Amino acid sequence: MNSFQLAMRVLRVDRRTRTSAILTAVGVAVATSLVLLLASLPGATQARSQRAIWQDIGSYYSQSGESQRPAPLLMAANKDYSGDREIIRVDIAQTGNSPILSLPPGIPKLPGPGESIVSPELGKLIQAAPQAQLGDRFGKLVDALGPDSLMYPEQLVAVVGHTPESMPKTAMAADGFPNKQAKPDPMLELLAWVGVIVLLVPSLVLVASSARLTAARREVRMAALRLAGATPGQVMKIVAAETALSAVVGALLGILVAPALQGLSTFVPWAGGTWLASDFSLPVVSTVAIAVVIPLLVVVAGILGIRRVLKTPLFAASAHARKPLHWWRLLAVPVAGAFFLFAVTQDNGSLPMVMLGLFLLVGSAAIIGPWVTSAVGGTFVRIWRKPASLLAGRRLRDDPKSAYRATAGVVLAVFTGSMALTLLPTFESMAGGGRTYQDNVLYAGSDATQAQQIAERTNASLVRNGVTEKAIAVGQVYLSTGDVGTRSQTLSRAFVMTCEDAAKLLRVNIGGTCRPGPAIYSRTSLDPSAYQVTNDYDKAGTPLDPKAPVHLFPSSDEDTYGTIVIDPALVPAGVTPDRVDVVVPTTPQNGEVVRTALVGAAPGQEVVSRGLHLIGQQQELGDLRRVTVIGLIAAGVLAGCSAAVATAGSVMDRRRTFGALIAAGTPVKVLARALRMEAALPAMVATIGAGAVGVGVGIGLYSMVEKDGIVLSPWLLAPVVLGIGVALLGASISTPALKRVQSEPLADE
Repeated sequence: MNSFQLAMRVLRVDRRTRTSAILTAVGVAVATSLVLLLASLPGATQARSQRAIWQDIGSYYSQSGESQRPAPLLMAANKDYSGDREIIRVDIAQTGNSPILSLPPGIPKLPGPGESIVSPELGKLIQAAPQAQLGDRFGKLVDALGPDSLMYPEQLVAVVGHTPESMPKTAMAADGFPNKQAKPDPMLELLAWVGVIVLLVPSLVLVASSARLTAARREVRMAALRLAGATPGQVMKIVAAETALSAVVGALLGILVAPALQGLSTFVPWAGGTWLASDFSLPVVSTVAIAVVIPLLVVVAGILGIRRVLKTPLFAASAHARKPLHWWRLLAVPVAGAFFLFAVTQDNGSLPMVMLGLFLLVGSAAIIGPWVTSAVGGTFVRIWRKPASLLAGRRLRDDPKSAYRATAGVVLAVFTGSMALTLLPTFESMAGGGRTYQDNVLYAGSDATQAQQIAERTNASLVRNGVTEKAIAVGQVYLSTGDVGTRSQTLSRAFVMTCEDAAKLLRVNIGGTCRPGPAIYSRTSLDPSAYQVTNDYDKAGTPLDPKAPVHLFPSSDEDTYGTIVIDPALVPAGVTPDRVDVVVPTTPQNGEVVRTALVGAAPGQEVVSRGLHLIGQQQELGDLRRVTVIGLIAAGVLAGCSAAVATAGSVMDRRRTFGALIAAGTPVKVLARALRMEAALPAMVATIGAGAVGVGVGIGLYSMVEKDGIVLSPWLLAPVVLGIGVALLGASISTPALKRVQSEPLADE
C-alpha cells in the first residue's frame, strides 16, 4: 500500500481526520482565491488605464517641429463636471494635414466642428437634463463611444470637435492617438501587495489551525509507524500525501471560486467607477504558480510539524515534555523592524524591499508570539487564585506554540487595523487646500488676449439664460522686493481686482475692510515703495506707487495666509498680467447653467472650482475607506475562524486529559473558563504589541509619500479591544466541544 492509498484509508475510517482535511481544504481555498484576486488587481488597474490612455493629454506626442510638417491634430483634455460627477472632456481639431489616423478601440470616428461623441452614460445624462445645464457644452451628438474606450462602464466621457482657430493656445499638437503601455495604479498596487501579506498570513493560520485538529492523533499514529520500523522518508511521504490531498483539493476549489470573487469585486468602485469582468484576468503562469506554491507551503508546514516524530518517536508517543523557548525570539521584531525602517527611508527604495520588510514584520509575530504566550502563562501559574487560572496558565506555559495559534490570526488582524487607522486619519487631515477662490466660484484659466473675449461670451450666454451673475477677468501679478535672482528677493502673488469683487470671490475675510478708492489689501503690512510689479518672477518689474494705500484684513485660512489684492488702477502702466482667470460666482440653482456658459465660451479650457477639488479628495478618501473596511472585515473573519478552529483543535488534542478531568468531577464550566482564558490572556498582551507595531508600520508607509507629521486618533485602541473580543468569541466554541467530550466514553481514547 503506497502513501496515497494509506492517506485515503485514514480519511475513510477516521471522522476527525476527515473534518480536519475538509477545514484545511477550505482554508487553502480561501487563501488561494484571495491571493488570485489581490494578484490580479495591478493588472486590472493597468487594463482600465490602457483603455482610457487616449484620454490623457500627457500621452500624446508630436514630431512636427522636427519634420517641419504640421501636426494632424490639436488636442486639449480636461475634467468637466455635472453636479459632483466627473466628465472627461477631450477637445480635438483636425488641421487638414493628417494622413488616415488610427483610432483607439471604441471610438467610431472623429467628430467635426460643433459635433461630439459621448459615452452612453453621458448621453443618458444629457437627455435627462435641460439643454442649458449640460447639452450646450457638447454641440450635436453624432455617435457613442464603445466600452473599449472607457476606463469603467459608467464613465462620463466626451470627444468634442472644433476648428483649429477655436482651440486654445495651450492646445497640444499631436501626430495621432497614443499607443504606449499604461501603468498600474500605484496606490492600488501598494494596497494589493499589503493585502497579500496581511490576508494571506491569516489564511495560512486558518489552514494551520485546521491541520492541528488531529495533530496529537497524527503524531501518535506516525510515532507508532516509526517504532514499527518505518523510515523517516516513508513517514514524511505519508504525511505529505495526507496534507497534499486536502491542500490540492483546496487549491483547485480556490481557482474555481476566484472568478466569482473577482465578479463581486467588479461592483466595488475605485477612482470613480466600477470594473469590467475582463479586467481581473491573470496570466495562466501566475495562476498555476499560486495554485502550486500555496499547497506546497501547506505540505512543508505539515512535514515540519512532525519533525519531533522523525527524531524521537518514543518521546512523541509518550507526550514528552517540550523544551522551553529561548530568549532570542525577542529579537525577531526589532530585527524585522530595522529592516523595514531601512527599506522605507531609502530615497529610491523599491516596493519589493518595503513589502519584504512588511512580510518579515508579520512573520516575526509567529516567532515572538509563543514566547509572550509562555511568559503570560508563567505569570498566571505563579499568581493563580482559581482553578481555571491555574489550568490556563499551565497550558500556556507547557505548550505555548499550540496555545498561540488561537491568537495568531487575531494578532495579525489587530496589526492590520492599527496600520489602517494610522494612515486614514492622516490622509483625511491632508484634505482641503485648493485655490483662493470660494467654493461656489467657477473659473477658467486663460491669458490677457483671450480672457476678455471669454468673459464677454460667457456673460452673453448668461444673459440669454436669465442669470444675473457676471464673469470678470482676474489677473495675477508678482510683487517683488530685493535683488532679482538673489536670496534677498521675496515674491508675493497678488490678485488684480477691486476690493468689492474680492469680497465676493475670494476665501479671505476682506469684506469689512473695503475702503473707497483704489488700494492694496493684505494680511500683513507691506511698504509699497519697496516693491515692484512683474509678470515673471525672474525678471525686474516696474516700481509700485509708493503712495498706494495699504489696508490690512483679518486672519483667514492657513492656505490663504499670503493672499494680496491690488486694485487694477494701482498696477503700473505697461504691466499686463499674463495669467488671467475668468471667474463667475454661482448659486446652487444656477451652477450648471453658469458652468455650461463658461465651458462654451472657453473651449478646451478646464472649468474648475475649489468645491469640486474637495469633492475629488473625498472620492479618493472614500476609495481608501472602502478598501480598508473590506480588508479589515476579511481579516477579522479569518481571525475569528482560526481562533474557533484552534480552540476546537486544542480540545481534540487533549480529549484524554479533559475526559479524565470531567470523569474526576471537574465541572465543564471550569474547563470552558480555562479555555477562554487561554485565548484571552495572550491575546490581551499580544494585541497591544501588534497595535504598537501596526502604528509604526503605518508611520513608515506614510513617510514614503509625505514628510509631514502623522495624526494619531483615539480609534487606534479599537482594533485592540475588538481583537480581544474576537479571540473570546472564537474561544466560545470550547463549551460545545467540551460537552461533546463529556458525552463520549473515555475508553474511546
